[in-house]
This record gives sequence, C-alpha cells and structure tokens, in this order.
Amino acid sequence: MSKQFDLAVLGGGPGGYVAAIRAAQLGLNVAVVDENPQFGGTCLRVGCIPSKALLESSHLFHQSQHELASHGIRIGHVDLDLKQMLLRKDKVVEALTGGINMLLKRNKVSMFVGRGRIVSPGQLQVTGQESSLLEAKRIIIATGSKPTIFPSIEYDGDIIGDSTTALSYASPPEHLVVIGAGYIGLELGSVWRRLGSRVTILEALDHILPGVDREIGKLAHRIFEKQGLQIKTNMWVENASVQNGTAVVRCKDEAPIQVDRVLVCTGRTPNTKGIGLEDLGVQMDQRGTIQVNHDFQTNVAGIYAIGDCIAGPMLAHKASEEGIACVEKIVTGYGHVDYDVIPGIVYTHPEIASVGKTEEQLTSAGVAFNKGVCPYGANGRARALGEIDGKVKILADVKTDRILGVHAIGAHAGDLIAEATIAMSFKASAEDLARCCHAHPTLSEIVMEAALAVAGRAIHT
Repeated sequence: MSKQFDLAVLGGGPGGYVAAIRAAQLGLNVAVVDENPQFGGTCLRVGCIPSKALLESSHLFHQSQHELASHGIRIGHVDLDLKQMLLRKDKVVEALTGGINMLLKRNKVSMFVGRGRIVSPGQLQVTGQESSLLEAKRIIIATGSKPTIFPSIEYDGDIIGDSTTALSYASPPEHLVVIGAGYIGLELGSVWRRLGSRVTILEALDHILPGVDREIGKLAHRIFEKQGLQIKTNMWVENASVQNGTAVVRCKDEAPIQVDRVLVCTGRTPNTKGIGLEDLGVQMDQRGTIQVNHDFQTNVAGIYAIGDCIAGPMLAHKASEEGIACVEKIVTGYGHVDYDVIPGIVYTHPEIASVGKTEEQLTSAGVAFNKGVCPYGANGRARALGEIDGKVKILADVKTDRILGVHAIGAHAGDLIAEATIAMSFKASAEDLARCCHAHPTLSEIVMEAALAVAGRAIHT
C-alpha cells in the first residue's frame, strides 16, 4: 500500500533536508528519502564537516609545535594521537547528523531510509530494510554529487582513494600525492602535511585553485609552498596504480612517482544515475547534470531538482538556498536565489574566500572597474594575532561604484566574506561599505580599508 504526501524529497543532504523542513513549515505533508540513516548528505557525513574538524585539529597540532613559542609559551614535545583526532571528527559528525534527524522529526517530516527511485511522475519507490512506495504530487531531486572517477586511475579505496578515504587514514602517509589543486585537494593536503606527511600536489593547469581570482591564487601558492606543500603545475596525470603495496603515479613526459598513498581530488559529478531519470526522459547533459528552468522544474511535470545535480557551483549553501527557493515557489509562487552573490571558501590556513566576479571575469566581459586592496599586515588585530599573511581586494564598477567582487586570503577570511556578501546582496557601493563604522581593533577593518582604497582614500595603507 502506498503512502501519500504533498511532497517527496529524494536526498537528505543540505539541499534536501532544508527543502523538506521549509516545505513542512509552509504546511505541506513531506517525506524525505536517503539511503544513509545519518541524514545530512555527503557534506555533513564525509565532506565539509569532517574535513573542517580535521583542519581545525591539525592546525592546533601545528601551532603547538611551531607557533606558540613566539607568544612566550613553551610546552615541550608534542605527540600526535591520530586515533583521538579521528574520534573527535566522528563525534562532531554524529552530533550534527543527530541534530538534523531531530529537526526533521520536530517539523513532522517523514523520514525513509533506503535507495530511492522515481518509477513514474508522482511515485517514488524506496528500497531498503522496509520497502515503501511513496506517492507525492511533487518530487524534488536533491541527490548531490560524488567524486569524479577516472578509468585510468585504479582506485582501491585504501592506497589510492578519494576525499572520503583521506578522512580516515590510520596513520599519516610518509609521502602523499594529491591529484588536483582545487578546494578539496588543498584542504586535505594541508591536513596531512601538518600531521607530518610529505605532500606533493599535482595540478594539470598552470595555476592552483581554478576559478579563484588569479592574484589571490598566486599569493596562496607562495604561502602553501612556504608551509611545505610541494605543488607541481602543468602535470597531466595519465594513470595511477598500486604495485606491491605502493602507489605509482605516471604523468605525461615525467618519470613515475612512487608514493605511499594517492588522494584523487579532480572534481565531482552529479549523483543522478540509477534513480529512474533516464526511463522518465528527464533531460540531462553528458555529465548527468539535470536541466531545470528558473522554477527548478525539469521537463517532466511535477519533478524538480536542486543542488549539486543541477548547474552551478557545487556548494552546500547554494543547495540549501535552492531548496528553500524551490519549495517557496511551489507554495507561494515566489522564491529567489541570487547566483551573482554566492560566496566560496577554501578552509586552508590562511583561508581563501570570495564572492562575485574575479578580475579575470570582469576584464573578459569588458567591464571597467576600480580596485581597492588592504593587506593584513596593515591591520592591528592581525598583527596581535600574528596573522599578517593575506589581503582583501574589492572590485567596484567604475561608473556606479557598485561592488562587483570581493576576494580575500587571510585568517578568518571565510567570516569576513559574509560582510561583503550582504553588501553585494543589497547592491551596495564600495563607498557604502567604507562609510560604515567598523570596530577597532578587528579584522573587519581590513574590509573597510579595502573599500576606502577603491577611491584612493585608504588611511592605513
């Protein structure tokens, strides 16, 4: 016997569970389906949250070894208890996934654990310990993404693995090769470098952090190399395999590299196979990206899609925004996502954060802009923290002074970018931001100084 709902959401990640809760708040009878009993999706279980927990722990370990003495703190020999560090990471995940389950229950969202497949418009089959047929007027696909797999790389889930594998190494590899110098590769590479591994990062392009403002990316490259990461650009990996318990990586026109472990971080692919979309005729591109209109509707009536499985940056907060907008459009007729103002953050140390257009994008589009920059070293709070590496850069339209992009590298850059995101959401000018009084001494003053610098009015640089 089928179970009746107004809305069924396939996928319990940051897009799916948020959409389900918002729909329930708006009065719908909602079901959410995920094949993992821990709701929260890749981001929470094996992505954003566990990696940030390890980044924080490994940073503290590195600080205690190398940075406390300058503060007059001497603590002697420091030991690594990796088992405890990994246990803490797991407890953070457990607490948050438990919280999501509680939120879903509190909002009276029906949860189904199992593999979901859309068998027809309005019908979702769940196969698990208890199979169920859900009938819903509307279905939202929020199945997220998965690491991109390359046939020439022989994954074994241990010596050669992906970002999930790298969250649980039993010991720091003596030599780790990371394939890909994007967000994930640099973050996890930083974790294991701090914990004692020799880390080599291979990037096919001539620069790291594709899509990040090039000036910021170049500064990041120099800082990461000072931290001990060995970064090699223009390295085209042809294949990787395990031979006699050792990983061998072969790059075009280069000698083979023998290492203890290989971490493959070459992007993510929409997780849209095997859920019935092909049989229904849902339009997708060759990568499996679902095609939707401005209301998040697919070409099949009653079926919607959000998050990593549609076009746009594969970010948890983008998925959540789309989930809310999608259900609000369904219920109220109006919902909105401003795709020009979606921040992105790399949680290395220093952090890298951006929102809006890069210099390269504006130049390519023929948009004239003014630039204001303030280095961290000019800021009193940064000096007191001992965090003087970095800068904030603001790009503003020459004619209107409207902020078009903000890019930062430095301590807590991910927090500073929120101010810029709000300013841009309200179509603020650089002068608007510059004339707001910022508390002293704070890192936020770096943003104010960069805004002042747009018009050549910086006080401290």
